[in-house]
Amino acid sequence: MKGGSIREAEQEEKLPLLPLLRGQPSQDHGIRGNPASKRYTGKWRACYSILGGEFCGAMAYYGVGTNLVSYLTKVQKQSNVTAASNIASWQGTCYLTPLLGAFLADSYWGRHRTIVISLTIFTIGMVLLTLSAVVPASIHTTVNSPQDALPSLGLFLTALGLGGIWPCVPTFGADQFDDTDGTEKAQKELYYNWYYFAVNGGFFFASTLLVWVQDKCGWAWGFGIPTLFSAIGIAGFLASMNLYRYQKPGGSALTRICQVVVAAIRKFHVDVPNHSSLLYEMPGKQSAILGSKKLMHTDGLRFFDRAATITASDETSGDVPSLWKLCTVTQVEELKILARMMPVLLAAVIFNTAEALFPLFIEQGQVMDNHIDGFSIPPASLTTFNCVCILILAPAYNKVLMPTVSRITGMKRGLSELHRIGVGTVFAMLSLVSAAIVEMVRLGIARNRGLVHRNAVVPMNILWQAPQYIFVGVAKVFSVVGFIEFAYEQSPDAMRSLCQACSLIMVTLGSYLVSIMLKFMDSVTVGRGSHGWIPENLNEGRLDLFFWLMAGLQLLNLIAFVYCAMRYKRKLAT
Repeated sequence: MKGGSIREAEQEEKLPLLPLLRGQPSQDHGIRGNPASKRYTGKWRACYSILGGEFCGAMAYYGVGTNLVSYLTKVQKQSNVTAASNIASWQGTCYLTPLLGAFLADSYWGRHRTIVISLTIFTIGMVLLTLSAVVPASIHTTVNSPQDALPSLGLFLTALGLGGIWPCVPTFGADQFDDTDGTEKAQKELYYNWYYFAVNGGFFFASTLLVWVQDKCGWAWGFGIPTLFSAIGIAGFLASMNLYRYQKPGGSALTRICQVVVAAIRKFHVDVPNHSSLLYEMPGKQSAILGSKKLMHTDGLRFFDRAATITASDETSGDVPSLWKLCTVTQVEELKILARMMPVLLAAVIFNTAEALFPLFIEQGQVMDNHIDGFSIPPASLTTFNCVCILILAPAYNKVLMPTVSRITGMKRGLSELHRIGVGTVFAMLSLVSAAIVEMVRLGIARNRGLVHRNAVVPMNILWQAPQYIFVGVAKVFSVVGFIEFAYEQSPDAMRSLCQACSLIMVTLGSYLVSIMLKFMDSVTVGRGSHGWIPENLNEGRLDLFFWLMAGLQLLNLIAFVYCAMRYKRKLAT
């Protein structure tokens, strides 16, 4: 069972409510060596505090990031270039630190301890940001003043804290449901949607109410409120310790991977036996890896099977064989699983380019008519369509879409995680097709009105952009939740946080890919009398061609993903 072995129901009824295991929870043991109670721990009673903590954390993160450029330029008096550079560095760090947090959670600390420590670090960073807004402006007159150092240190600590929150919270929530119990397993599939709902609920409140507070009431309140919510998140995780199911850290995943590779290379000339029963494995039902069930041997990637092949020297050795020479089948299968998961996870790189193109969507909206019934709509506010779509569709998927689709597919869950990723990729492509069509129409109006050589607003209402934002929202409900579920369900038990971190890294790679594509297409299309596809005056450019190019890239990504999904071998546990 995830988070603790479960005794028979009649035995469990006699168990008292169990306190927290001191930082070393086990998949096979509950608290201080006692079994975890199925009646008193886990399920939704434990997930309410997890989802609430994620909502608070998301509100705090987006409360900082959504309007950070205004704070750095208007309060800290940084130049536009310096502020943009600092924000880019901060966001990049936010998506890189999950590798560190996931490694510590899977290897040493466990997910709950990692979350609490990371939330504490994040909250300290928020406190420093709040102090930087409270420090009197007169202090800023000195060189290298505290007001200069506080925001930099605060941003660094928030990024460091997110490293343990992002990969561990979705995984820790899924740990609260027992895969061997059909009812709980079905509930776990609903949990992924509600987790993503909590994330976007925090984003919605941050991008609306908190931004208004920052602009109208000042940054002391603007940072102080998310700091308070972050502290509430810590309190929630600590107050619910007795309700959680815990999984014991399995040791260094990186070390185990290296051991398999080294052992396989050492036995490069050794023939792998035809029958998997001849490969090395621990006797009994327990795996040699803490917090992990035994994995069944699978065909394919036979080179790594050499690491579990028993040689004459292994048999004659009187001592326990070194793991750098002989590995268990479960350890080998861990590496095989990661190798098979990687093509699917890499599909997230291209998928995430759709949201990474939001700045171009906003630039497109800036040369469109943004007035509706006398009100002026900022082009950036259309991103709310994306958020609202997610807030509506995530719970609707549980209540409406899942039952409907399940009648069609015959699957109780409606769609598998791979199906969800594929559907989301289709909508990501449709988003860019919609953007390209809107831009073609806009440029046509610009030509007919003689606005091509003027950087003027084209009389085309900005709400025509709404579908491209909505399509991205639909795509994220399907694919992002699908990637979260895939990273948990298909990853080795002792590497789940690490695989979640890998899926987060794909977001960063998607942003980097868009940046590279923009610079490349600009260098290729500018020259010989051409203004390029994306000039300062978009009426002279061909932004539509760039959107078509990115839509074509999404189509190729979809084809590659379908091919990989059809050949994917699912994890087999004993």
